[in-house]
Amino acid sequence: MQNDEQWMNCALTEARKALTFDEVPIGAVIVKDNAIIASAYNLRETNQLSTAHAEILAIEKACEVLGTWRLEDCTLYVTLEPCPMCAGAIVQARVPKVVYGAADYKAGCAGTLMNLLQEPRFNHRCEVQEGVLKEECGQLLSTFFKNIRDQKKRLKKELEE
Repeated sequence: MQNDEQWMNCALTEARKALTFDEVPIGAVIVKDNAIIASAYNLRETNQLSTAHAEILAIEKACEVLGTWRLEDCTLYVTLEPCPMCAGAIVQARVPKVVYGAADYKAGCAGTLMNLLQEPRFNHRCEVQEGVLKEECGQLLSTFFKNIRDQKKRLKKELEE
């Protein structure tokens, strides 16, 4: 658990970087042999790409670093439970273990809405560990969305005046 918290803190650092670009603060790191080989954060708005999720970007970087699409012997740490797209990419990349912080009650596919990472009909399944630093991960997201709602309220109030 100690190492998992250490690596999740690194994913949180990535998530905070997303804030500087007004992106949803989700971060991911991929660890192999006790070292980070790839890290990323959401860039969907910046890149105007629906696929620019932290997990996808980290998987792409890790594949480049290792020179293979198979991310065997790697662990993916992500601050929010993977969505269906990311869960599919994780399975396809053969990532053996996924550790996530906050559950995603709207799109989580590592056990919350469904569990694509451990679907027995697929040819690959991942070990899943949930809830590592979930409070910190969840608070970062909650604060981000609260700020957006507050900003919209302020703008609406200004327009009404």
